[in-house]
Amino acid sequence: MEELVISLYVLAALFFAVAFVYSSVGLGGGSSFTALMAIFGVSYVAIPTISLTLNLFVTSVGSFNFIRKKHARLELILPFFIASIPMSYLGGSLKLAKETFYWILLISLVLIAIRIYVWENASLKLNVSKTRKIMISLMAGSVLGFVAGTVGIGGGIFLVPLIIVLGLGSPKEAAACGAVFIWVNSLSGLIARLQYQRIDLIAFLPLIVAVLIGGYLGSFMGSSSLSPRTMEKCLGAIVVVAIVIFAKRIFTLL
Repeated sequence: MEELVISLYVLAALFFAVAFVYSSVGLGGGSSFTALMAIFGVSYVAIPTISLTLNLFVTSVGSFNFIRKKHARLELILPFFIASIPMSYLGGSLKLAKETFYWILLISLVLIAIRIYVWENASLKLNVSKTRKIMISLMAGSVLGFVAGTVGIGGGIFLVPLIIVLGLGSPKEAAACGAVFIWVNSLSGLIARLQYQRIDLIAFLPLIVAVLIGGYLGSFMGSSSLSPRTMEKCLGAIVVVAIVIFAKRIFTLL
């Protein structure tokens, strides 16, 4: 963490807020964790490994809270699991150039902002057959799993509304599946990355504590009382700020 241009504890406070907001809608926070670390000077080589680790912690407590409230259904998430796990491992095995990593991250953040502010209505239902729903689930799982392993973004921001649009589950069930999906793919991508890049957990213990607390509180409230759409708007604000700062930074560096 010696590359940081701000205090580790200031970054931990930011990560607490990110974990709280993201976990309230079944997400891990990987997109904002990754962007913030890139903005504040963490080596791009270490960012995906750290982000996947933090995703794992956030969605561990998130999955627990949503499962405890009986929102999770194995049959709902299984097709996404089948396709995403090997692709997440593959993505985690790749060693990207710095420019490639930054561009994938920036494009991912822009797509997330579009998803939140342009595609607001996730209540519509696609009238497709069960077979086509499974095929769409497999394809989506493959893409999201690959991105998760490559840059440390869990993909739940796209998975959760997709489940609703396909008519596969309720918003709470979608959030529960998003949390479990991100946990599994973060673990798969992390296993691949740890084969060639070890990390010192003690070095960023304040970040782990911050995301654990934020993730528990956010998922607890999200699984019971918070409005998913309200929390998505908060999430969107975080992403937009990250896009502006991060874009300015990478266009200066590249």
